[in-house]
Order: sequence, then structure tokens, then C-alpha cells
Amino acid sequence: MPLGLRVMAGACALALSVAAPRASTAETLADALVGAYTHSGLLEQNRALLRAADEDVAVAAAALKPVLRWSTSLTQNFGQVRTAASRTTIDNDDLTAAVNLIAEMVLYDFGSRSFRIEAAKETVLATREALLDIEQQILLRAVQAYMGVIEAQEFVALRENNVRLLTQEQRAAQDRFEVGEVTRTDVALAQAQLAQARSGLAAARGDLVSSIEEYRNIVGRTPGPLRQPPSLPAIAEDVNGAKALAVRTHPSLKSAQHQVAAADLLVRATLSDMKPTINLSGRLAATENLNANEFNRGGSIGLEAGQTIYQGGALSATARRAQAQADAQRGNLHVVRNNVQQDVGNAYATLTTVQAQLAASVRQVRAASIGFDGIREEARLGARTTLDVLDAEQALLDAQSLQVSARAAVYVAAYRILASTGRLTAKNLGLPVQLYDPAEYYNLVKDGPVKRSKQGKQLDRVLRALQKD
Repeated sequence: MPLGLRVMAGACALALSVAAPRASTAETLADALVGAYTHSGLLEQNRALLRAADEDVAVAAAALKPVLRWSTSLTQNFGQVRTAASRTTIDNDDLTAAVNLIAEMVLYDFGSRSFRIEAAKETVLATREALLDIEQQILLRAVQAYMGVIEAQEFVALRENNVRLLTQEQRAAQDRFEVGEVTRTDVALAQAQLAQARSGLAAARGDLVSSIEEYRNIVGRTPGPLRQPPSLPAIAEDVNGAKALAVRTHPSLKSAQHQVAAADLLVRATLSDMKPTINLSGRLAATENLNANEFNRGGSIGLEAGQTIYQGGALSATARRAQAQADAQRGNLHVVRNNVQQDVGNAYATLTTVQAQLAASVRQVRAASIGFDGIREEARLGARTTLDVLDAEQALLDAQSLQVSARAAVYVAAYRILASTGRLTAKNLGLPVQLYDPAEYYNLVKDGPVKRSKQGKQLDRVLRALQKD
């Protein structure tokens, strides 16, 4: 089965675990993912940044629309005007009111403003992909937090059991010492091991508190009883195929591609800035001399063509800077592509490693359990020392701890593979959430609606809803 289909099959299984009736109130991994998606302040922050990028399109598009301005003035003239021929003096004491309405529009600019509009659109697409990448990071962190709590809880249980066993061993050593079967050294060793176990239990409980805080931070609530996660998502064994899929679908790579396109468009825009522009302008004016009770009105309309010939080299420098930025974005695209492929390879290598560690730890726990039971029985018969029993108990604890860590690491590694191929999103996982539609706000603002229009009022309602949330 191709990687995409196998990943989706695993995702569907995860979604079904949420939809299916639950016999208990224990939280599932899917519940944690839903909480992370709906609670994350980081997602809200980047959604707001996306809306800001949407507005940049409206700002760029406004440059091709007419500009309508008004101005008004009230002018008091004072002084005297003396004529040389007649040697007469005329009082110049007038109060004049004026109102002007000015309209301006760019008719042709060799595509400069159009290129900037398209560059803003490419930036929007890049920001959308960046938002998806943030979503993947949030969901992967939720998986890590969920498995971190389970791992910490199991560590606490292991340490508590270890303390109980060592307490029994310490009491047994004390009883045997009192009847002369062992020396005080055996009792001291048991006491030291018990003290170490209690210290380890305290540390495990501290780690559990930290894991709970991480879970609360990511998911938005304190974890209740957690279920063991479902079966691992289906992962294709072909690493090269996974790398090819990642190159096609990973949001960080697609974001870099849109950034390259935006930079190229800005280069063309800066080159067009060096060419002439043709503008249409119109003016309506009304003036009234309040002292003389005179009223005048008029207007004008005209075409204007112009070009900046010299500006101290600023235009050429701007064009070179835009070209350098485009070159930098191409270099970044190369880096991101290599990083994406490396992340896929690392994720597969990690999964293979932790799966081997888990299989080995299962065998190690089985052997250590048999060894501990045997040594403890032999110690009761006097064939083993207290130190042998303590060493066997420590070996069993180490094996069990390794198994717990490996089991949690396997799940995290599997979901890291989904993230590395661009498939760890709420949509691909089929999470029962209200998906954020990045095009909804863009469609409302791309034409730059004015506040009093029907579309502007609809936009105000959307903004109020966002602020309320």
C-alpha cells in the first residue's frame, strides 16, 4: 500500500477511537490532540499573522484603485496693497473658505503594482503553509506530552513497587541478622538500597508533576486517567518513498517555494519602478470670500506621465537588494528541502532504533524477572547473599524502566514520521474539530471592502467573533 494510503488508514483508526463509545471516562490520545488543536495560543497567534498577511493583499490591491481625497481650509488675509501709479492703498482683509475634492488613479505603471499584489498573494500562501507546519509541531508536542504523562506514571508505579520490595528485603535482612544468619553489612546494604529507591521515587514523582504541567500547557487541561494509545499509525517501510512524499507535501517546503515566488515578483516590481507611470487626476473646488460675499467653483481633469530619472542610485540599489533577497530565498529553499529529507531519514532511523530497544527490553524484563525470583528464593535457602538479591532487583528495575521508555518513544517516533512527511495535521488525522479555514478571512478582505459596505459589515462580525474567542 502506498505511504499516503497507509498513513490515512492509521489516521482513520485514530479518529474512530474518538467516535466510538467509550466504556470509561479515560482520555485517549485523540482527545489530547483535539485539546491541543483547540487550545493552542501559538496556533491563534499564527492565525492572526495569517490574517495580517491577508490584509497586505488588500493594501497592495488598493494601489490600483482610485484615490479620493477631500480638503478644506479657512484663510484670513490681512494687510494693505499699495499701487505705485495712483498711490492708493487697498485694504486686503478677506476671509476665504475653500473645499476641494481630489481624485487620482494610476492608469499604467508597467506592472509594478500588479507584481506587488501577486507577491502579497504568494506571501499569504507561504504563511498558510507555515501555519500548517506550526499545527504539526503542536500536535506532535501533544503526542509527546500524552506519552510523557503515561511514561511518568509508569515510572512512579515502578518506583513505588521497588520501594515496597526493598522494604521487604530490608526487613528480611534485619530478621536474619537478629537470628545470626547475616551480618550487619547485609542490613546496611539493604538500608542503603531502600534509601536510594525512596530518592528515585521522589524524583519520579517530580517528573510526573512536570509531565502533567507540560500536558496542561499543551492540551489546556489537567490530564485525567489516560488510556494506552491505540495501534501505531501505518508507516511505509520505503524511506525513499517517504522522502519523495515529504518533498511534495511538507508545509515548510511549500512555504519556502511560495517565498521564492514572492521574491521573484518583487524583483520584477522594482524593475518596473524605473519606468514611466501614467496617472489620471481630477479636482473639484469651491471657494467663498465671506467678506465680499463672492462664491466660485470649478474643476479640472488631466493626464500626467512621469518618470524618475535620477534618485541618487536608490532605485538601482532597491532592485539589486530585491534580487539578492530572491537569491537568498532560493538558497533557503535548497536548505529546507535538504532538512525535510534529513528529518524523514532521522525519523525512520529513530523508529527503527526504539523498536529494537523495545523488543530487547521485553526479553530483558522476562530474563531479569526470572533471575530475580530465582536469586531471591536461593537467598532464602542461604545460597545467595543480600547483595545478590539487591543487584537482581536493580537489574529488573532497570529493564522495566527501559521498556517503559522504549514503548513511549516508539509512539513518539511513529508520529514524528507523520510530521516529517507533512501528514500530522488535524485534517489528515480526521480529528473531530472545527477546522480553521484560512481562505474565509482572505475572501472577505482581498478586495479591500470599506467599513460601511455589506462585505465590510460581515467582516466586522467576523472580527468581533475572533476577539470574543
